[in-house]
Amino acid sequence: MIKFIIPAIIIFLVVLFWERISESIQKKFKVNSNLIAIISILLAIAVILALLYF
Repeated sequence: MIKFIIPAIIIFLVVLFWERISESIQKKFKVNSNLIAIISILLAIAVILALLYF
């Protein structure tokens, strides 16, 4: 059950604090936040699939 709760909490926190995350990334690395969104979604899916596998 924990393997389902932890990714859900991480995704919820990313969605909740997305503005702060994108602003800090934009200031530090000058990277578009759309690219970061795609990478974070793919990473979240990979984590969920890895947890389902093990």
